[in-house]
Amino acid sequence: MIEPRAPLTAPGRARADGPAAPGAPPSRGGPGQARLPVRPGTGRFLVLVCVFVCAACGLVYELELLALAAYLMGDSVTQSSVVLSVMVFAMGIGSLAAKRLRCRAAAGFGAVESALALIGGCSAMALYAVFAWTGDWGGVWANGSRALLVGFSLAIGLLIGAEVPLLMELIQRIRRQDAGGAVADLFAADYVGALVGGLAFPFLLLPLLGQLTGALLTGTVNAIAGAALVLGLFRRDLTRRARWLLVVANLLVLALLGGAAVFAGDFERAARQAVYGEDVRVAQQTALQEIVLTGGTHGRPLLLFLDGRLRFSSRDERVYHRALAGPAMNGRHARVLVLGSGDGLAAREVLRHPGVRRVDEVALDPAVVALARRDPALSALNRHSYADPRVHVVTADAFDWLRHTRGTYDVIVSDLPDPGITASAKLYSQEFYGMARRALAPGGRLAVHAGPVSSRPRVFWTVDTTVRAAGLRTLPYRVSGRDSEFAAGPDRASGASRTPRDWGFVLAARSRRALSSASGSCPCGPSRPALAADARDAAATRVTGLPPSTLVRPRYAD
Repeated sequence: MIEPRAPLTAPGRARADGPAAPGAPPSRGGPGQARLPVRPGTGRFLVLVCVFVCAACGLVYELELLALAAYLMGDSVTQSSVVLSVMVFAMGIGSLAAKRLRCRAAAGFGAVESALALIGGCSAMALYAVFAWTGDWGGVWANGSRALLVGFSLAIGLLIGAEVPLLMELIQRIRRQDAGGAVADLFAADYVGALVGGLAFPFLLLPLLGQLTGALLTGTVNAIAGAALVLGLFRRDLTRRARWLLVVANLLVLALLGGAAVFAGDFERAARQAVYGEDVRVAQQTALQEIVLTGGTHGRPLLLFLDGRLRFSSRDERVYHRALAGPAMNGRHARVLVLGSGDGLAAREVLRHPGVRRVDEVALDPAVVALARRDPALSALNRHSYADPRVHVVTADAFDWLRHTRGTYDVIVSDLPDPGITASAKLYSQEFYGMARRALAPGGRLAVHAGPVSSRPRVFWTVDTTVRAAGLRTLPYRVSGRDSEFAAGPDRASGASRTPRDWGFVLAARSRRALSSASGSCPCGPSRPALAADARDAAATRVTGLPPSTLVRPRYAD
């Protein structure tokens, strides 16, 4: 049976209860339109402003979760991909679920924004609390932070996805127009807001407020924007009871976010002590990373953490730095280049060798260098190496600096973070070692920190393969003596039982002759028999058939 067709409207006119035909002029009235306290044009502008603000807040929540995933649980491509995939999937489910709320679009949008402001604003604090106070419980709590991270990604994605159909309904309630035009206006405001939120997070919120206060402020802005739109523009669409419920809900949300912001400093200090211990001396958030310095007084070891990962411990750093720089300093070493570090400890070891005329150090974060200069315990540990006139510090990305330098060096010391950290992958690439090879003087040597051998043998031998692929001869070796319960590699949540107890290094040179001379005895480094034994220890773990790591095919991600 054929159903009767709906009556046709006049040409160029839209039905009063549906969107206009493409290109048709907007309707001026009719049932289904909202009763607004302002003109329709002003009303549409206010809705698009709210779309802009909500999109900016939504992207801040997303970036916050990605940053927390890297900071709390390890810098992993897989982990970041899971967060993004779960959130995008949840956005689709949220859009479908919001179809049932279109008949009460104003009330539904108000409720969605209240929930999003509360969940998104408190997500950073909740994740940090779980990581700080339950991270070492083990058992079912071993992956508690990861489970909560996925849960927040799912909840925030659902709520962000629900915004779009509700906002579309509100726009059409103000003034009917063709669906394509409404979608274009909505998405334009949404994408511009996402741009602003994406730029505000790394350049304003993170360096000025930190993750906790930044997320709480974002939630506050989100709640105010949603409540102002619904209660100010669409209040006549709500029953008296719905208005009061929405007012009370938003006041509670703002009170919770404001109270959390007031105590955010105390909470952060308590959580930091739960993670690092009670002797935190310096805690600083820069535009690049979080710097935490602990101990150094009353016989306690001095420890430096960058983004939660141990950079060095005074209990074992001399073993590490002498093993890294000592073999490479055998032979001519008038000009030395130190890549990374920033704490002045590698420069200290280099300066112990007679005959050094110039040391160029390329460090990424100037705040670490400033700390190494002014902190009494750290400057004493590095023997005031930055006060030596032979040391010249450049704050730059090591990859970019090597790319543009035309100088040559007798020794290059690559004292960089573990290669398993995604951000460090380019500094362990074939291209990077190719530029280092170009910067080596004839007979020059390159010393590379290649991560622990015992816990990450594939990563270690990938570094060796990559250095050889750049045209250098290599001598891989491992040194024991690591004495710390903190993870120094890409995974902060691995626990003390998986903390590596050794370091892996790769000594490289253009020719076998230069490599042989570098492996000789030196008063400031390991003796020839000791280095040979360290090389045999590393060779016993060899993993063959590994491809080199390149910029477009990094091989170090977890």
